[in-house]
Parts: sequence; structure tokens; C-alpha cells
Amino acid sequence: MRLRKLELKDAPFMIEWMHDKNVTNYLRANFASKQIYDAEAFIKSSWEMDNNVHMAITSDEDEYMGTVSLKNIKNNTAEFAIAIRTVAMGCGYAWFGIKAILEKAFSELNLENVYWCVSKDNIRALRFYDKHKFNEMLDIPEALLKEYESEKNLKWYSVSRGEDINIRESIVGCKVIKIKAIPTIDSGELSVLEGLKDIPFEIKRLYYITKVPEGVRRGFHAHKNLKQFLFCPYGRIQLTLENELGREEIELSDPSVGVLIERCTWREMVWLQTGSVLCVAASEYYDAEDYIRDYRTFHSYIGINKK
Repeated sequence: MRLRKLELKDAPFMIEWMHDKNVTNYLRANFASKQIYDAEAFIKSSWEMDNNVHMAITSDEDEYMGTVSLKNIKNNTAEFAIAIRTVAMGCGYAWFGIKAILEKAFSELNLENVYWCVSKDNIRALRFYDKHKFNEMLDIPEALLKEYESEKNLKWYSVSRGEDINIRESIVGCKVIKIKAIPTIDSGELSVLEGLKDIPFEIKRLYYITKVPEGVRRGFHAHKNLKQFLFCPYGRIQLTLENELGREEIELSDPSVGVLIERCTWREMVWLQTGSVLCVAASEYYDAEDYIRDYRTFHSYIGINKK
């Protein structure tokens, strides 16, 4: 995945999401009326804007997947906005775009705060931002309230310089563990993982998955009794876990961070970067009978009734 300037070749894909109610249902502008020349004009204008930054989120093959923006940049603040194509939803592009544009806001543009608002009817977006622990902004400036006075039932969020948006202690009850890392001067970093010390089981099996193209999804199973520790020593992988506590995602991109799974949990993985490596330390030897590969059977096993 990449972040780059908008290009004219992106226009047809922009019109795709602009005419997709699944994307625009809760957005303020009337995108349904936009035509290809409108998209091209917007792209051209983005090249010369001073107080607005509009960037393309793309695949590794440079296919446009969405637009992420910093609008109304002034007084060391900016308003965040994002729109991605339906085909890109659930594939990690939104989270990548958010992290990339916030990095640009704070590191390159030296902003102090980025804010945005979401309709409280937009349950999918609210779940996304709440899941990633973004702060709700309660003290809304009068100028913003006036600008959005025609919009009702909004929830405001903000991120300030210095906040770590990647901090997670757990994901659906599964611990996020920091692997010990020993830095060296100009010679990289050594990470150490010891069974019965860093993770609460003896490691009986270690396997890893390599040479996976971007966008490929794997996993789609749970284990009845097996305990596992998952980490990504190279690249970026989105891990989705589901159990009786709910369903959440986390990006594995720091080689010193992993997820400990000690309960029956459905897992799915999306490769966000070609060649990313997934390593798994397991508490037991391979046992085919321990796998649950059918989603409905999994729900029945953990006592969740889903239609």
C-alpha cells in the first residue's frame, strides 16, 4: 500500500465510489451528481492547494483505492476526511490511509491537532474509530459548530501530536505482548522470545508463512485448545480475531509486537504488503482434530447463535 498525490488516471475510480451509496450514504456532499470531468478538475486543483491536502491511497500495483485528506489547514489544525472504494473495504486500506495522513500531518506539516466528525447513524464508521481508541472531542469550537449547524447527531474525534494511535493492550481478550528487543548502534535490533517466560506456554511448534502477495486473505479457522502467539517480523499484516467477546482487527507491522491467543478464537489475516512474514509459536504439535474450519460450527462451539 502507498500514499501518493492524486493523478488523472484515478478519476474513473473516484467516480466509482462517488456513485456508490455504500460509500457516500453519510457524506455531506452530493457526490451522485459528479461526472468524470468533476473528478479530473478536483484532481488538478489538489496539485495547487495550500490549505488542503488530498492524497491517493493505492495498492502496491498503484491502483487507486481511495482518497484521504487534510482540509482547512490553519492555526496548526486540520480536518481529516477519508473515502475508499467498496472493493477496498475490510482490506486495511482505511487504516493505512489514516496512519499515513496523520504521520504527514504531524511530522511533515507540523500540525498540533487533527479532528473530524461522524454521523451517529454511521454505525460502521463509529465502530471503526472507537475500536481504534480515537479520542472523542467534547469541547467543539463555536466556528466548527456553526459550520456544521445543518448537520445533527454528530460525534467528533481528534488526534493530537505525540499520541500513539497503535497502542493496544488486547484484542477481544487476547493479549498484545511486546517482544524483548535489544538495539545496537548501526547494526539493527535483536528480538528475543522465550517460551514459559515471555509467553505462558512451552513452544512445541514454530511455523511461518512467506511469499504471500498483497491483498491475499488466509486463516479462516479456529482452534479448540491450541494456544498460539502470532507476530510479523517483516511487513504488514492485518489480523482479525473473533470470539465470544466480539470481532476486532489489529495491524501487525512492528516485529517486536505480537498477539497471544489462549481461547477458541476465529482468525483471518490480510497481507497488506507483498512478502510480509507471519510467524506463529504454538503450544502443541499439529493436530487436525483441533481445527474448526467452518464458521457456523465455530459459532456453535463457542455458544454464539448467528443467523
